[in-house]
Amino acid sequence: MKKLFTVNQSKKERIIRSVIGITMVAISFALTSPLCYFPLTIGGILLFNAISGVCMIYSMLGFSTCPIEK
Repeated sequence: MKKLFTVNQSKKERIIRSVIGITMVAISFALTSPLCYFPLTIGGILLFNAISGVCMIYSMLGFSTCPIEK
């Protein structure tokens, strides 16, 4: 059986996702329209991915950016 939360992101990708996620969350707090929830949601998902190192879309597609362990 395959483990659900297997790390499938490289450190470089996790840093990029965290920077973009933090930026989107900050932008959502600056907006006053009802559209502020969209960047907040996307930013939250990116932050979860960056912290956990798990991308569910990558898991479904069988893709990984982690270096191959020998």
